[in-house]
Amino acid sequence: MADSRSHPDRPYLAVSAAIFRGDEILIVRRARPPAHGVYTLPGGVVEIGETLRDALVREVREETAIEITPVALAGEREVIVRDAEGKVERHFVILAFAALWVSGETVLNEELAEAHWMDADDLKTLPTTEGLAEIVAAARARIAGKHEP
Repeated sequence: MADSRSHPDRPYLAVSAAIFRGDEILIVRRARPPAHGVYTLPGGVVEIGETLRDALVREVREETAIEITPVALAGEREVIVRDAEGKVERHFVILAFAALWVSGETVLNEELAEAHWMDADDLKTLPTTEGLAEIVAAARARIAGKHEP
């Protein structure tokens, strides 16, 4: 099966969610590219006509079977991967949001090899996507800021 996002003619806009349930965050390990085998946040590509927040809720539901409430934008990442000849193989602009868990339990599927609720400080022990710890810290700050009296 050909991957239409490989060697694109434009960047793809994607969203991801740093989802908090109490003091824990949901971390997933990808079962396929991009980011195969590393730990990251759930999310995916924004579809045409879809708001960022709607895309976030949909992607998290599709990937994990849980329901969330987006809280605030927590940061961004840009992923550009080049092939052996130097051509752009993948290009994603990812907007990461802080979010709160609402309901459901994570269900693994063809995209996810693992999913864990964990203390954000334990991320340093895992192979993660670049910048994940910084995004999670920013998301934690956004969540805390929304809950201040």
